[in-house]
Order: sequence, then C-alpha cells, then structure tokens
Amino acid sequence: MRRAVEITLSDDDRQTLSKWARGRSTPARLVLRAKIVLAAADGKLNCDIAAELGTGMKTVCQWRNRFAKAGLAGIERDAPRGGRPATKQAALAAEIIRKTTAEKPRAATHWSVRTLAAEMGVSRSLVHRVWRANRLQPHRTKTFKLSNDPRFAEKLVDIVGLYINPPEHALVICADEKSQIQALDRTQKGLPIHPGRLGTMTHDYKRHGTTTLFAALLVEDGLVIEKCMPRHRHQEWIKFLTHIDASTDPTRELHLIIDNYATHKHPKVQRWLARHPRFHIHFTPTSGSWLNMVERWFGELTRKRLRRGTFRSVKDLQAAIVGYVEEHNEQAKGRQWTALPEAILAKVKRARAVLDNAPSA
Repeated sequence: MRRAVEITLSDDDRQTLSKWARGRSTPARLVLRAKIVLAAADGKLNCDIAAELGTGMKTVCQWRNRFAKAGLAGIERDAPRGGRPATKQAALAAEIIRKTTAEKPRAATHWSVRTLAAEMGVSRSLVHRVWRANRLQPHRTKTFKLSNDPRFAEKLVDIVGLYINPPEHALVICADEKSQIQALDRTQKGLPIHPGRLGTMTHDYKRHGTTTLFAALLVEDGLVIEKCMPRHRHQEWIKFLTHIDASTDPTRELHLIIDNYATHKHPKVQRWLARHPRFHIHFTPTSGSWLNMVERWFGELTRKRLRRGTFRSVKDLQAAIVGYVEEHNEQAKGRQWTALPEAILAKVKRARAVLDNAPSA
C-alpha cells in the first residue's frame, strides 16, 4: 500500500503556517494549502484531510508533496503552468500601460477603468489588474513646487545651519501667520463616533467671521508664542514682533525665520527692527515655506483642532486656538532638524533633472 510522505514542521514553519491559515487577508488558496500541511503534520490521512477541508484527494497529495520537497516556498508560490505563454494578454497589458501613461481621453484629463476599457474593447477587470500590478493610479496626483529663488542654496544653508548649530546665547524662532481662519458652525447636529460607525458632520456650514493667528515656534524647547488678530497687515506684524520681544529673555539674541510675505518687509517693519537690534531676520527661499518649522505646527493645529471643530463665533474660535497652544506648551519638546543641506540640494538637483527631461503633462 502506498504511503503518504511524512511531514515534520519546525516551530518557525508551524507559526508561519498557522498565521496563513488564520489570516483574513491571506489568499484563499494559500489558506487551504497551509491547513493541508498543518493537518498532515498532525498525522492525519490524506482522505481524512480532504473530507475535513472539503477538497479533493489530488489537491491534498499535491500540496503535501510540494511542501515536503520545497518547504514554505513550495506552497507559497504557484508552479509555472504548461502550455504556450499568453502573448496576447501580455501585448494587451503593454498597450494598457502605454495608453495610460502616454495618452489622454477625449474631453477628460485622465483615464478611468471604465473609459479605458471601453476605448480598448477589453474588460474592466483586465484594466484594473494591469493598473494594480504596475502601481498605476491615473485618478491621483501629487503636488510639488521647486524653488526658483536664485539664492536658494545660500538661504537653505543659512536656515539649516541655524537649526543644527544655533548661535550661542540666542533663540532660533520660526514665525508666520495663518490668515483667514474661519469660525465655522455646522448647519445640523452630527452623530458621535460609535463602534462600527464613523462620526458624522454636515458638509455645509455657517460662517461666523475669521481671525488671523500669528505664531512663533521656539526651536530650542518647542514652545509656541501666539496672538490672534483680525487682520494681517504690517501693523499687526509689528504688534506681534513686540509681543515676541516682551515674551522672551531680553538678554538673548533672536533669530527669526520668516517667509517673503510683503508685510514682513514693509518699511515701517524695517524701522522697527532697526530700533530692536537683537532681532535678526532670516528669509526662507521663494516657494520654500517647508523650511519654516512653524508651518508643520500649523498643519498639526488644523488637523487636530480646527478642521473638525465647531465654532459659533470668532471668540469661540480664538479660545479654541489659545487652548490648543496652552495644551501644546505644557508638553512641548525641542524640535530637531535632521536633513543636511547637501542631501536637500542633491534631491533638488535630481528633481530638476527629471523635470527637464519629462514630457509636458
């Protein structure tokens, strides 16, 4: 009588097979193979395994023998099938990729699964499989902006140098304003989050006015100095500079990193700075606001407190901002910059080379 090959599992193999057998996202064929091998390792007969798993004897024998010969790799990968290669389908896949990347549909900016399938006379599932296999997502784009500032490298080295090696007895401060923050109130009451259900909020809203947040992030300890004002002219910027002056140690030099907004360069601002020599201004490159650490803090404020907040007045909005700043300052930590200027400049150089050789979108 012919006997089935004996299966012996190491602890690692058994752990991996058990994970596959229980995995909800594991392909069904791999789940079945893992269960077959585990049952065989427990000493069960092929006929009993087939009856228990609702499959055929031939399937049980095949994957038992495949594991005995090649281990986990033998059941994880499918063996190549016989017959001629599917040249027609390969040609279709190549044409799908070419059309997706090199052509646009009539009266549209990008292909969808349905429009490309109709254009080529193939199934939508084929288009979807080819896109997924080649990580093509025509419906998505990424935004970018390379600085054209002729002094980009000089300003980059200056600002990163302040982050990595700040001057002695000086404070490095990242300052900017977040303008036109709207006090938005929803038109209807939303439902709270619940097991199995997202929280809800109406898509429309009522406007109750705006405020402008002026913020200064102290790189040394992560503290934020804030002030909310109704507008963001040079008058308000001078008031905020005065607020920074009063809120910091008067014996320390202040190095402010700010952007090229015209308000920051107003003649009256220049005269105020001349009367306060401990202030040293460092401008970020044009289209280089990502060098200013306070911009990241603005993003955190928007995500965590503003975007899903409900405010029935500007006063409520300002109170929420102040409360967020106070909570932040209680657990603030110093900010660290890790990217070196050389690495950033090399990345920018590569990006420019790609753009110079890329066809028009």
